[in-house]
Amino acid sequence: MTKFPPVDEQLEYLKKGAAEIIPLPALRERIEQSIAMGKPMRVKAGFDPTAPDLHLGHTVLMRKLKHFQDLGHTVIFLIGDSTALIGDPTGRSATRKPLTREEINANAETYKQQVFKILDREKTEVRFNSEWLDKLSYYDLVKLMAQFTISQMLEREDFHKRFKEEQPISMHETLYPIAQGYDSVALHADVELGGTDQKFNLMRGRDLQKHFGQPQQIILMTPILEGLDGVQKMSKSLGNAIGINEPAGEMYGKLMSISDELMWKYWIFLTDLRQSEIEQMQADVAAGKLHPMEAKKRLARTITAGFHSEAEAQRADENWAKQFQQKEASEDLPIKSITLAQPGLQDYQLLGLPSEGPTRAINIPRLLQLAGLAASMGEASRKISEKAVSINGQKFSGKTEIFERMGKNPILRLGKKSVRIEWIE
Repeated sequence: MTKFPPVDEQLEYLKKGAAEIIPLPALRERIEQSIAMGKPMRVKAGFDPTAPDLHLGHTVLMRKLKHFQDLGHTVIFLIGDSTALIGDPTGRSATRKPLTREEINANAETYKQQVFKILDREKTEVRFNSEWLDKLSYYDLVKLMAQFTISQMLEREDFHKRFKEEQPISMHETLYPIAQGYDSVALHADVELGGTDQKFNLMRGRDLQKHFGQPQQIILMTPILEGLDGVQKMSKSLGNAIGINEPAGEMYGKLMSISDELMWKYWIFLTDLRQSEIEQMQADVAAGKLHPMEAKKRLARTITAGFHSEAEAQRADENWAKQFQQKEASEDLPIKSITLAQPGLQDYQLLGLPSEGPTRAINIPRLLQLAGLAASMGEASRKISEKAVSINGQKFSGKTEIFERMGKNPILRLGKKSVRIEWIE
């Protein structure tokens, strides 16, 4: 009989990074049943092999699958080789171009190779939905379709939008959510994972399981991960993605280029660190105990090691430091003496800090102006928003920085111009 961690411990780990769980009380009940019976839950996530290579955005669901696996549950990595023939219409403004069976099979093979960089090969159930979908008779298909209405399908945001704009909606596209829903019936899924954009499809699994007299699956949705720009969804076509097969040095360097704000999302969605551990790290950064660059380097090492090795991640870390930090630190930079008592330089209100105390906040646009790197605070703010400003080699995207965290002689860079600050108390 399998021994599982306590319910609350499981829920804390599984809720990390979840945008929505439908219904949350049912997940607790299903975990309690699992513990009482010593029987693992069956947890599925489907991936259509529409492209040969996966990027970190794809791994958000795989990482959550791993969390279920870490807790002792059965995870099912479902390759949608049959649903890929239809093409998921989610988020599409036009009908997808169908893939050939040969393209799907080739992509599926690469998926199988890549997924085990995250999941345990021995504990993962890999399935193809052609196992059951290709065996459905015409009668079976009609009976499935009879469970849904045209008006129900038009409730989908993308279908509704295309209908209003008089854009074509092919009949085979309406089959996609039905086929995905039937996957849950065929696999007797207790939990299905998906992105927030998949909610309509995920709910159809609950509908069909109810129709077939099965307990309805719980749905756990994760947000869509932003790419390197921190704005748009990670996508290779947008040039803001990190491929999981990229060389260690390239992966590490791209991770070091993200903003501090995005870094925390990557910690949540792309690592196995507990939420409480991430929150403690954030608190240490806010208190000046941990520099945000060091937190980001830890992130880059953690993710890179997961897809390569500890040794390769360490080499990537050292090479990056030689290329950027040591180079900048060794430059013969002009020194600019700045008096801390300068008007507008110490900004307590922006961080909600007391005017008297050990922690001081420096207004960076004002500092850039005083250092002669920007003609005005307005120009400095624009350059910061354009990600053209760095402090000690770290891209800066906020308005204030904690004085103690900047160090005794911080290096400011705006574009190609750099200065070393000498503080005068």
